[in-house]
Amino acid sequence: MQTLAGIGFMIIGAILTIVASFEPRRTHLSLYELERRKREGNTPAADELRRRVLIDDILSLRHILEVLLLVLLTVTGVAAFGSLFGVLASVVAALYYGRIAQMDGVRSLAQKIYDPYEETVLRFIERYPVICRMLRSMPPSDREDAKLHSREELEHLVKQSHGVLREEEKKMIINGLHFDQKTVAEVMTPRGVIESIDKSAVIGPLVLSELHKTGHTRFPIIDGDIDHVVGILHIRGLLALDDKETHTAGELMDKKVYYINQDQGLHHALAAFLRTHHHLFIVVNEYRETAGVVSIEDVMEALLGRRIMDEYDAHDDLRVVAKRNAKHNNRPPGHEDV
Repeated sequence: MQTLAGIGFMIIGAILTIVASFEPRRTHLSLYELERRKREGNTPAADELRRRVLIDDILSLRHILEVLLLVLLTVTGVAAFGSLFGVLASVVAALYYGRIAQMDGVRSLAQKIYDPYEETVLRFIERYPVICRMLRSMPPSDREDAKLHSREELEHLVKQSHGVLREEEKKMIINGLHFDQKTVAEVMTPRGVIESIDKSAVIGPLVLSELHKTGHTRFPIIDGDIDHVVGILHIRGLLALDDKETHTAGELMDKKVYYINQDQGLHHALAAFLRTHHHLFIVVNEYRETAGVVSIEDVMEALLGRRIMDEYDAHDDLRVVAKRNAKHNNRPPGHEDV
């Protein structure tokens, strides 16, 4: 009798270890993604969603089975080894069966045994939901999708989204995340490479030819120096001019000039471009000295994360801005700060 009880003790201990080893399969997909794929008719996703909904009940049934097996283990231990040694043997088994259950070989064996019966377990839970709720011993797991806690975490997820997003899409998203952290000074064309025209310059065929060669379409018109921008010349508007007439740049310029501070954020600059319907702003520093120019292409390039060939790209690497004494510059009639 004691021999049979001893054999039963070992068999129950083995079964207990196997039961503690199996784990319901868990997917890395979010609840939203599982539901989306199910709506598209993806059968494996529907199965994963079903398992995820019922996983608390599966774990509760496993826990109840472990408790029952521990009770049987104690009973057979007492029958096989007596009260004192039987209880001690049962306590030792209860302390260490969990560690043994985590061994790779044991977990692999337990999973092979469990997988064929998983569908039966799921059907039992779905058929007797009231009983399963009464037997539920495990606290509800957090089924809510993982929440993001920082932009850095979102950026990390975007970078790791291989096969989901193309490299261009990743770059666009990442640049969008950092867009409001950039300033106009970071993307502007600096003053040292600005092509400007004095307001007294005569716009004739020779000058027009030279302007065309620059590849630019808009030119700041200055009154003496670059710190006194008084207008913008649109070269496309000069195409209809009569070659027999002579005009100065001051006569042909658009007197509406928009200024923006170099410390303004790009989100502010983009909003200003959309509001004013102008494509070129004069960038000024704290002393209203001209620091450079910024185009809507510069801002969109920073947002999209890819090159847009605008008229100032040839000078993209020149960012030196000279500081001078404070002057009341760039205040022509018709000017507006954005």
